[in-house]
Amino acid sequence: MKAKFSTYLDGLADDIKSLVAILGEHYDYVSALSTDSNGLIVRISQRQKSVSNQTITTERGTVIRVCKNGLYSEYAFNEMHGETPEELASHIMKELDAQFELLKITATEVYETDILSDEPLELLVEKETETMPEDVNVKDLVDLFTQISDSGIEAAENAVECIVTGQSTHVCKMFITKNRFLRQSYVYSEGTVVIICNRDGENKVSFEGVSGIQGPEILSGLKDVVLKVAKKTTEMLDADRIVPGEYDIITAPEVTGLIAHEAFGHGVEMDMFVKGRALGAEHIGKRVGSDLVTMHEGALCEESVAAYVFDDEGVLAGDVTEIENGILKTGICDSLAALRLGIEPTGNGKRENYSHKAYTRMTNTIFDSGTDTLDEMIKSVDFGYLLEGMESGMEDPKHWGIQCIVSRGYEIKDGKLTGKMVSPVVMTGYVPDLLGSVTMASTDRVVPGNGGCGKGHKEWVKVADGGPYLKCRARLG
Repeated sequence: MKAKFSTYLDGLADDIKSLVAILGEHYDYVSALSTDSNGLIVRISQRQKSVSNQTITTERGTVIRVCKNGLYSEYAFNEMHGETPEELASHIMKELDAQFELLKITATEVYETDILSDEPLELLVEKETETMPEDVNVKDLVDLFTQISDSGIEAAENAVECIVTGQSTHVCKMFITKNRFLRQSYVYSEGTVVIICNRDGENKVSFEGVSGIQGPEILSGLKDVVLKVAKKTTEMLDADRIVPGEYDIITAPEVTGLIAHEAFGHGVEMDMFVKGRALGAEHIGKRVGSDLVTMHEGALCEESVAAYVFDDEGVLAGDVTEIENGILKTGICDSLAALRLGIEPTGNGKRENYSHKAYTRMTNTIFDSGTDTLDEMIKSVDFGYLLEGMESGMEDPKHWGIQCIVSRGYEIKDGKLTGKMVSPVVMTGYVPDLLGSVTMASTDRVVPGNGGCGKGHKEWVKVADGGPYLKCRARLG
């Protein structure tokens, strides 16, 4: 069935169109993004149970963006509170004109920007879904998660906790300008199993999940995930510490995705180019990886939790080839940064919610597949590690340093897995060196979507990243 578009937003559309038209008489450009997204999140552990209808992307409200004499400003509200479009427009103009006047009074240095394009387009997309989050039997979901948590405790040695979390959100967004009327409706869901084991006062943690542009039915897949997590966490209890050094490595898809996200994620968000904060700006057209490295970014790359039809600035979703056969081609860009750089926006303007600023943000960040098999890759390694289990990562976009924390590494010696595990593993390096060392890539590809991304320390949005198994060389510690 189709994920039906919000009746609330449909009922609001005429008033928002009128509001945009009235403001359009006073400003050079006006847009409105209205959202109505709702869902549920269930979290079950051995210690507590919680159910909420406030997922990380639950929101209802509108943000107005205007441009006047090369300056942009915004005004957000969650309800019209009985005001007519004329009354609300008067209030908005008073607030925004005061902001513009303050810039003059304080002699603030400003960056004047051209007027955004407003090509005519009308669009309504309601994506297919099997079930809706608002139709879920919450008791059944709680019972399922309780059973999964209990089975995790039983299956994992020295387990002290098994946390099962699932969330599903029905996203509805409406974008209106003088010439554009865009609407989209879709459901995405994700679930995760986390198991903590303790031996001799030391904790080992492992997790795995399911995700997709699907209804909450996908969460039943956690029944299959929990036993895998239990096995991996139990094995980690006997893991050794790695001897720091440089090794041949094979990265599992989730670790490949972590590299993609940290290496060429924030580093090629082109609002950072405008601010002179990214080394990537100096490497467009230059080699940054081996011939085997091709990377895509965009909401059209994969039908994942980060897929959408148009971004929060009304730009249609894209599929950008950032790296092609090792050559850095371009980055990704929101609308205002694109104007300032003299390029086209890529459909990557995203807001944490309607009341937050739009930034250039990642969606799907993916390495392309190669022609090798995992077995062939393992056989090619004299001594090194197969890395699994993404935990976290950091990058320095200005100097292209990268740090990835991985939960475990499986030793490879003379082309065979030895059964020895090391945990945890910290991978560090200079991005072009790491990607330049890629010598093999598998034919398969996985794009996990269990997580989010912040801009700096805040501004969280949904992202997905992944790719094939990669063989390369890196410093581990």
